[in-house]
Amino acid sequence: MKDTFTTPTFADYFVEIRKQSRKNFLDDVNRLIDWKPIEKILKKKYRKVASADGRPAYPPVPMFKLLLLQRWYGLSDPGLEDALSDRISFIRFSGFSLGSTLPDHSTICRFRNTCMELDIYEKLFGEINRQIESHGLLVKEGAIIDATIVESSRRPRKVIEVMREDRCGNESSQEPSSHQITYSDDHDATWVRKGKKPYYGYKTHVVVDTKEGFILNGHVTPAHVADTTEFENLMENLFLPDTSPVCADKGYASQKNRDLLAARGYEDAIMHKAARGKPLTFFQRFINRIISAFRYRVEQGIGTLKKHYGFARMRYLGLKKGNMEFLLIAMAFNLKKAARMIET
Repeated sequence: MKDTFTTPTFADYFVEIRKQSRKNFLDDVNRLIDWKPIEKILKKKYRKVASADGRPAYPPVPMFKLLLLQRWYGLSDPGLEDALSDRISFIRFSGFSLGSTLPDHSTICRFRNTCMELDIYEKLFGEINRQIESHGLLVKEGAIIDATIVESSRRPRKVIEVMREDRCGNESSQEPSSHQITYSDDHDATWVRKGKKPYYGYKTHVVVDTKEGFILNGHVTPAHVADTTEFENLMENLFLPDTSPVCADKGYASQKNRDLLAARGYEDAIMHKAARGKPLTFFQRFINRIISAFRYRVEQGIGTLKKHYGFARMRYLGLKKGNMEFLLIAMAFNLKKAARMIET
């Protein structure tokens, strides 16, 4: 079936000539990434060829690029639809033709959720990192791990539902036997206390490289999940060279995690944690200060995710969509960082 959405028109050729004198990081992203492997990953599972009304479906790569634009510019689905209708740079980056019909906000939403249900985002994240690494921009010399609280998109409001026990249909004998407490319709979110302040939401666990701070791995859990229990999952698919240091704060300090690093041939750079009646030695405090000097890259990255990508608060409900949002933001973060590096 002929792709009528990306077939160039005279207007597209005119814009192509005009863009030579004015470029932005979107052009650098397009030069950096070979979109054919991305298309292959998408088409392997996303096989929609027609919409519900029988019209041809929008091609998956331009639709995926719209999701990246949404993260870079902090747009809602309706906001992205409006921007796409009057920003030539958006149309040019995504690959749509100026003369074609453009997807509306509901189409963008359905595409995003379909890719989530098909478990495509993790493969896309891996491919983008592979291409950035092939350009020599991402160099795996070690990893830094940290976690941060991301608040739920819902404001918590305590609701107590009283559950009555059924006693042989005798209404007069029905007594309250238990109660269920809920705080919102975001059922995967939980409470956690950090310092003296309580938070309701999720915890994002992030791994970045020690050299430039590219995101290598990560996932989202309910807020109450302890950092140390997620360490093994974060080690999956890192593929670091032997003896590479893995840095983490004392929240990840456990013998199990240290043994895991030794078994994989990585250097243990987890900060030491004092125990009751067993304070840190001078050497352990010295090692902690050295590790702290490296941890700024992950803290800097987390700060960027929150300030510039809106990841201080979840955009969607639920753990599954929270992980989807993290992967989309991580891809956008790495691509923009890589584009800035080749620009300079």
